[in-house]
Amino acid sequence: MSGYHIAASERPVMEAAHERSEFLTADPRMLQIKELCERVARTDVPVLIMGESGVGKEVLARYIHDKSNRRRKAFVKINCAAVPHDLLESELFGHERGAFTGAHQRKEGKFELAHGGTILLDEIGEMSPPLQAKLLHVLEDWVFTRVGGNTPIRIDARIMATTNKPLEEACANGEFREDLYHRLKVIRILVPPLRERRGDIPLLANRFVEHCSEDEGPFVTRIPDKLAAAFMRYDWPGNVRELKHVIQRYLILPDADMVMSELEMQPRSPAAPAPSASLGNGKICLKAIAAQAVEEAEKRVIFQVLNETRWNRRRAAERLDICYKTLLNKLSKWELEGADGGRGSAGAEV
Repeated sequence: MSGYHIAASERPVMEAAHERSEFLTADPRMLQIKELCERVARTDVPVLIMGESGVGKEVLARYIHDKSNRRRKAFVKINCAAVPHDLLESELFGHERGAFTGAHQRKEGKFELAHGGTILLDEIGEMSPPLQAKLLHVLEDWVFTRVGGNTPIRIDARIMATTNKPLEEACANGEFREDLYHRLKVIRILVPPLRERRGDIPLLANRFVEHCSEDEGPFVTRIPDKLAAAFMRYDWPGNVRELKHVIQRYLILPDADMVMSELEMQPRSPAAPAPSASLGNGKICLKAIAAQAVEEAEKRVIFQVLNETRWNRRRAAERLDICYKTLLNKLSKWELEGADGGRGSAGAEV
């Protein structure tokens, strides 16, 4: 087709080393969702997966991809909340050399890397309105241009999105485009929180013990009964992710009483609001505003330096004058990934 650049179809599978996703559940609603995922996998329609943080939305997306005819191609994920707004467009659609300060060479975006496979837009509710408009345009005909470029690029990819925000409310408030919402929710899946499917807790806990023991050592092979009972009483506001982290901590420090003490065995509000600048009494906390601004600026600078060093984290840490471990901790906290999935190669870190 003249006038268009077709994204290369023979790309290495970005998730080649990824273990095939596993859908472990005994909950009737989750079993219905599993059946729905298997039916949806046979199509290429957009899928919007909604639910609280940590419920396993990405697991469902991977499961759909692994059951689809695109499973041998790339599964590409980008966390829209972890990338500064003014850099997200470049991450999604790539950029040409000289497009902006620090763009020393052409870079392919996530959409190009997902050609033939699947792209997952994680936490899409955090995407800025201008970028929502461009994304909607891309989803209409699957053609876009890199930042700073003018050559149309045509791709073939399946799109999925996740969010922990009520997008209907965001649409009503003008924070999210209603036309984009309807474009994404051809199939909408609402994942129930872990506290509403307690029968899955022992299944998931045992599987995490099996998987995590391979990394942490064979010192613990099962969860003691009193801790297992405590798990069933706890409300898990952080859902499956929190359960996995608690299991990891227990495998490293196998003290059931300490874990039970940390959980406090008191149900916590599952929908506790994130810290904000408001103190709840009409006053504004300037310290909170300053902390948020500092973190956002820090994230922006780190992301720019990582791009300039082609995600060589050791070189980036040197340029930023921080220790390598500090940089890794920040990236882990922000769930920030580079074009190589955030892992890099052994040769890239020397």
